[in-house]
Amino acid sequence: MSEFTRPKNAEELGNNFKQIKPLMNATMAYYESSRCLFCYDAPCVQACPTAIDIPLFIRQINTGNVKGAAKTIYDSNYFANTCGKVCPTEVLCEGACVYNHQDVKPIEIGRLQSYASTYVLTKDEPLYQPGQGNGKKVAIIGAGPAGISAACDLRLSGYDVDVYEAKSHPSGLVIYGVAPYKITNQEALDEVEYLQKQFNFNIFYNSPISGEAEFKKLEANYQAIFIGIGLGNTSALRIGGEDLLHCAGATEFIERIKIDPFNTHIGDKVVVIGGGNTAMDAASEAARMGAPEVYLAYRRAKDQKGAYEFEYDLAKAVGVKGLFNVSPVQILGKDKVTGIRFIRTKQEGNKLIPIEGSEFDFLCDMVIKATGQSKLKDFLNQIGGIDLNLNGTIKVNDQFQTTNPKYFASGDAVNGGKEVVNAVAEAKIAAKGIHEFLSAQA
Repeated sequence: MSEFTRPKNAEELGNNFKQIKPLMNATMAYYESSRCLFCYDAPCVQACPTAIDIPLFIRQINTGNVKGAAKTIYDSNYFANTCGKVCPTEVLCEGACVYNHQDVKPIEIGRLQSYASTYVLTKDEPLYQPGQGNGKKVAIIGAGPAGISAACDLRLSGYDVDVYEAKSHPSGLVIYGVAPYKITNQEALDEVEYLQKQFNFNIFYNSPISGEAEFKKLEANYQAIFIGIGLGNTSALRIGGEDLLHCAGATEFIERIKIDPFNTHIGDKVVVIGGGNTAMDAASEAARMGAPEVYLAYRRAKDQKGAYEFEYDLAKAVGVKGLFNVSPVQILGKDKVTGIRFIRTKQEGNKLIPIEGSEFDFLCDMVIKATGQSKLKDFLNQIGGIDLNLNGTIKVNDQFQTTNPKYFASGDAVNGGKEVVNAVAEAKIAAKGIHEFLSAQA
């Protein structure tokens, strides 16, 4: 049984979704930074997709130069505060910390990163200003981490940048798809506002770009276009009952909790289908929203799940239980969900085999599908000359330039769905590619 009750007001909601990486105070940051060995050829740096100089920024914190530490971080990663909170540091920088080899707790790099970035955010300390204008314009589709990061680097190089965002807020999945116990909406919004004030790029909200005519207009008005659209809605299971009331996609469920938690339906007995990190988040959130029973159902064995182990531990810590080697056959119910029919599975070599005659019905009143997100092929097919890979992602070269040379892309639409930090790292390479591409045309 879940330990949480259904929240009735903002205070109860905040208590249920307390930050798992709370902000350090100055004393905590000083003592934690004092533990760092400042390794030469630090493995933590090599493990960071954006290659932040981690020993340098930790030393800067330890010597009282917190603004300098923030600058070191932001120079490599414009989503410094966000990534300090939502990055899987346990398997990236902190997972590479040399202390792990000595049975000593690794340095809390993520929390130190958030401490430094929060310092400049709350004090509104400027770190950058746009480069001298070069008279060229770049359009960016999508105000997520990839789009905003590309906008910042392009403004440093003097380009005018317009960002077109289909929704009413920036940050992409940071706002709409990251669990609120990792980062609050206000923290995500504050970081984008902080960047926008310094770099002075434009964001046009509620401005979806779709249809061949709109792309032609962008091509006529801008010298280059960056695509940072992410992925689409939750992929279908292609089984009966998916259209029943109270059967939801995980990303859509998480978005509703982030935007309108008190009007989000939460069942009494919830089954989350999937074994990835999104499944863990959806299950944890259902429990924290007061669902008395929450189950994770995955078609393979527990040790074959895609989720990081620490994410599974977070789910278990709030009372989520696991059902493994079960594959959904049908979602049961007439108008709304009343259960789900599974078949048991077994592994034979590389194949997952359903066990004949092992079907069973599992009663529940809500099903959440964490089965991956669809690729936005229909959107991309509106753009002439852009080739897609067999899995539906955008085909790019090593500078993240598409097969239509005027278009560049990065983030989930290219990598198929990785971390925020990957989107940021790729976008910085793409921005450099755009600069080189347009400079060659001068």
